[in-house]
Amino acid sequence: MLYSILGFLPGSLKPYRMALTHSSIKGCRLFCNERLEFLGDAVISSVTADFLYSKFHREREGFLSKSRSNMVCREQLNKLAIELGLDKLVRSYGVHHLENSCVYGNAFEALVGAVYIDKGYGHCRRFLIEKVFPMLGDINTVARSDNNHKSRLIEWSQKNHRLVTFELLREEACADGSCCFVSQVLVDGEVFGCGEGASKRASQQNASHKALEKIGC
Repeated sequence: MLYSILGFLPGSLKPYRMALTHSSIKGCRLFCNERLEFLGDAVISSVTADFLYSKFHREREGFLSKSRSNMVCREQLNKLAIELGLDKLVRSYGVHHLENSCVYGNAFEALVGAVYIDKGYGHCRRFLIEKVFPMLGDINTVARSDNNHKSRLIEWSQKNHRLVTFELLREEACADGSCCFVSQVLVDGEVFGCGEGASKRASQQNASHKALEKIGC
């Protein structure tokens, strides 16, 4: 199955096993994917920047930065990981609330880190550009989309002279060692949306998304 995901035969399976091992597995703390996740994040950012710079050669830095964020945001990485089938390969203990978890997105970053260790930057670039990026759909649409719901909500509030505030309702520890945050957004003191996420920022984004739907934006 790993071959069907990567499109090439690994030279060594060791980094891939590590990439697919979550820190919640007992006794695997030193063999988990956290370090590879750090490496893969940097490689993905570099390849994406290179790809966008070449594709949108007339666009300015601000557009390129926003486009990169749209392509490699946590929500996108989680979706890509599941579409690739990493959810069937990741070893973890007690992972639930998957829609609020970064486990699979983190594993995807670690997988790219493993490719870099095993095959080098060139293979990472081909894997991302030829296999992963096409899974995002139309790159022009993705690059120009506005997924920052919180920013859009604040812009709406300023334009319409409304007061928007965010409240953290609770922070829960999950069985896999991660955290789940629950936030709500209020407009002029009235609750307009509630959202969950693996970080406080993510929960505010999800709450803002629901608020925008209620407003009709």
